Amino acid sequence: MSRLQPTFEALRQRGRTGLVTYVTAGDPDLACSARILEALDRGGADVLEVGVPFSDPLADGPVIQRASERALAAGATLGTTVAMIAGVRSRVRAPIVVFSYANPILRYGVDRFARDASSAGVDGVLVLDLPLEESEPLRATLDAVGLDLVFLVSPTTSEARIAEAARLGRGFLYAISRLGVTGARQEVADGARALAERIRRQTSLPIALGFGLSTPAHVAEVGRWADAAVVGSALVEQIVEAGADAPARVEAYVRWLKGSRGLPGEDAR
Repeated sequence: MSRLQPTFEALRQRGRTGLVTYVTAGDPDLACSARILEALDRGGADVLEVGVPFSDPLADGPVIQRASERALAAGATLGTTVAMIAGVRSRVRAPIVVFSYANPILRYGVDRFARDASSAGVDGVLVLDLPLEESEPLRATLDAVGLDLVFLVSPTTSEARIAEAARLGRGFLYAISRLGVTGARQEVADGARALAERIRRQTSLPIALGFGLSTPAHVAEVGRWADAAVVGSALVEQIVEAGADAPARVEAYVRWLKGSRGLPGEDAR
């Protein structure tokens, strides 16, 4: 069993909304990414999504696209991402999910990726452009080494496909709250609650809802319907703004999102 299931079980027992954070591996460089993962963990993030930089993203908005460009320019790859996770794993409590597109995994080799990711201490894998109908080989390979394959559903996903994603998925389901690409928004998407309720009618698998979230109010609102809120682009913007101080900034930002501490300079935001 990966760390995902006990993490979400503990959140439900405590009646808490989980916080899933996304950062791009290698942005601004891999050494700093390792320190950022430790900082996110210290700040209280419940699940860490680690994005593999990719040159042709479908779902990533401009903030994460630029993070991928910086990471690729710094030499980050799927292999170096897994190695970075292996190096930091013993100092990070939270489950780690590798967030990728299919091409990097196929190029690396599915069997080799599953073996290396498991050895590195990865808990789950999310592949944005992997169709359900073509997921079985990867799912079976990951399952054999104890890794969860996480699926996405969106407002346009049919009831039948939600049920299939819930049947095949492990760890949690990632609910895309709005159509379009990633990026912070002022408000939680109008259809987010309806999507979470549609998923909930199909499965007891934990729901992590993302796209557009950036404030404690967003996290609290999402917690009324879902198990966890996912914050990505807003966190990546913090890394860009902070430069060398990125680890300290993201730790403070996570504490702010979880409501345990005010964000430094919040009054000026």
